[in-house]
Amino acid sequence: MGVLNVTPDSFSDGGRYLTVDAAVEHGLRLVREGADLVDVGGESTRPGADRTPAAEERARVLPVVRELAAAGVAVSIDTMRATVAEAAVDAGAVLVNDVSGGLADPDMARCVADLGTPYIAMHWRAHSARMREHSRYRDVVADVVAELRCRVHALVAEGLRPDRLIVDPGLGFAKTAAQSWQLVRRLDEVFALERHVLVGASRKSFLTTVAPGSTADAAAREAATTAVTAAVAARGAFAVRVHDVPASVVAARVGDLLRPVPVGLAHQVH
Repeated sequence: MGVLNVTPDSFSDGGRYLTVDAAVEHGLRLVREGADLVDVGGESTRPGADRTPAAEERARVLPVVRELAAAGVAVSIDTMRATVAEAAVDAGAVLVNDVSGGLADPDMARCVADLGTPYIAMHWRAHSARMREHSRYRDVVADVVAELRCRVHALVAEGLRPDRLIVDPGLGFAKTAAQSWQLVRRLDEVFALERHVLVGASRKSFLTTVAPGSTADAAAREAATTAVTAAVAARGAFAVRVHDVPASVVAARVGDLLRPVPVGLAHQVH
């Protein structure tokens, strides 16, 4: 999943793709580089960010979604608002990626159930402006899994098809660097939810804990992102959400090759 932020304030690429032409050009480039999905977002969720008005979010994303979909691109819409999700699917989006897991907008679950699209529910505790206050856990992995399980049950009760629900552990959202690394290390416990798992580590600040020298070095963050992609692909992740698509395409292929082979199939591997 390639990231396409049409925002002025996203932490990594805010302001780079504000015009429709620039955003569409970048989305097409992501596909040429190997992205299976292009995730279009019009509201920054960087730590400390304030919310974008709904009308402004729609104005940012809908022309981009429409043009990319018309060009044959599989587009996901990154939004916490049901009205934006509905309008984006009408414009051609095929998947809804909600970092709040349906908690930010009580209408989202019913909306997506009616739309019938796949839905990514991320683990979430609070909006970006306040999420640092919500990083206390007894056991971060057990608590995240339990809270995601509750969200899955609630979303299914609202009418979402279980086979169209994807979960995301929410690395960096209301989590310290150490907590995010624990989630990566113990990702198998997230798989116990028996849902496809999306992992979004790309360029996030927790990656700097393994980077030598300057913690703001973009190349170090990209290197760590690529390593995480290989690691989670080897564990069976459904997808990774990344800015640098070519590097993660290669890393995902490496991860696939390193994935353990079931004993019964070992004799078939040459």
